[in-house]
Amino acid sequence: MKLTPLRLLALALLVGAGAALWFLLNRAERIGTVTVTRGSIAEAVYATGSVEPVTWAKVLPLVRTRIVEHCRCEGKQVKKGDVLARLDDSGAQADLKQAEAKRVFAAAELARQTDLFKRGITTKQALERSQTDLLQVDRQIDALKARLRDFLLLSPADGVVLRSDAQVGDIPATTDTLFTVGEPAPLRVVGEVNEEDIPRVKLGQKALLRNEGFPAQALESSVDAITPKGDAAAKTFRVYLALPDNTPLRIGMNVEANIIVAEKKDTLLAPAEAIREPGTARASVFVVRDGKLKALPVTTGIRGSRAWEVSGDLKEGDVLAAPLKPDYRDGLAVRMK
Repeated sequence: MKLTPLRLLALALLVGAGAALWFLLNRAERIGTVTVTRGSIAEAVYATGSVEPVTWAKVLPLVRTRIVEHCRCEGKQVKKGDVLARLDDSGAQADLKQAEAKRVFAAAELARQTDLFKRGITTKQALERSQTDLLQVDRQIDALKARLRDFLLLSPADGVVLRSDAQVGDIPATTDTLFTVGEPAPLRVVGEVNEEDIPRVKLGQKALLRNEGFPAQALESSVDAITPKGDAAAKTFRVYLALPDNTPLRIGMNVEANIIVAEKKDTLLAPAEAIREPGTARASVFVVRDGKLKALPVTTGIRGSRAWEVSGDLKEGDVLAAPLKPDYRDGLAVRMK
């Protein structure tokens, strides 16, 4: 087919229009986008902790010596004052026998001095000295008998021996916990919250727990108490989370807790990466409309793990530029990836 001048002109115009379209399309910046959704959102404060009984006590030795007797009562019910373990008191018993022998001599000497004083052979000072010697020995014996009680590890209360970390033959330090005695229920979580988050934690707030042993199970608790004084070194405050009676968690388990400090349902949500300066009065988003970015101020509310509650000139389904870049501006021509 022969190309006439008219046909050549039409072909040139077509090629030019295609080139212009290609230029315009490639001039528009390619951007990532997200969509405004509607749903529920919750803001949580993170804490870590462990499960323990509400009522329990530790039993530690008062002296460092060998264990010679053990109750073998782990998991069993005990009464207050029951002997859990006995420490080697042979040295203390020897000291007591020696003191008792001294008392026999001191008592005999007092009797002799009393008889001599009655017959006028000795002085009152000598009699009083014998009385003082006997009194000192009696006090020494009382102290030694009291010391013997330190060699007995007694249950501090009625309850169950929840754990025993002692065996016959061990020589524990006075800082070692040998027995834990308490009630198996109710249980609670003792957690630590960072000091910057503690002002938002209130009594009664719901807390969601996570433990590797129950990956698919929802574990709930609630804030039962907050310690008045924090740990200045760790910069944390202690919180106590009450557990329900049917909790599957066991004493000593470690948990992660999300304490729900704010919650809202049926609200507009936007991902955090789509909001510029969220949480401030200058918060804004870029909405994609007619192939261009339109900057819109928004008000942000509750902050979730990945999204924010937003309000303003937005509606469900609006497409937002995300993640944001510093060079994004109102009116910028864009193409969605």
